[in-house]
Amino acid sequence: PYYVDLGQNLFLQAYLHSSDPNLLVFVDTCVTSPDPKDFNTLSHELIRSGCVKDPTYSSYYSPYSTAARFAFSAFSFVNQHPSVYLRCELVVCRYNDYSSRCYQGCVSRFKRDAGS
Repeated sequence: PYYVDLGQNLFLQAYLHSSDPNLLVFVDTCVTSPDPKDFNTLSHELIRSGCVKDPTYSSYYSPYSTAARFAFSAFSFVNQHPSVYLRCELVVCRYNDYSSRCYQGCVSRFKRDAGS
């Protein structure tokens, strides 16, 4: 475990270990939960489909395309849960492939109208 105070900024980096320099890492989704086995019942989204959901979430520049850097402020799920677990989904794309998911950024999906 990593212990932090409430409101303290957590800085994270996800790094792809690869000999291919033409890859890019993109943070697609990060969700927190007090239960490491259940990220649906009680959860908090930091970023979903590249769209920032938590106002304390920030992405940071990395000089390496194979590293994604981001931060958010520590919080708690009421006082009943002493721990918060983080699960992130990252996407790996070809560098400069502008049609790839990594270059699309925030993708909002709208539900279709089920009208007549």
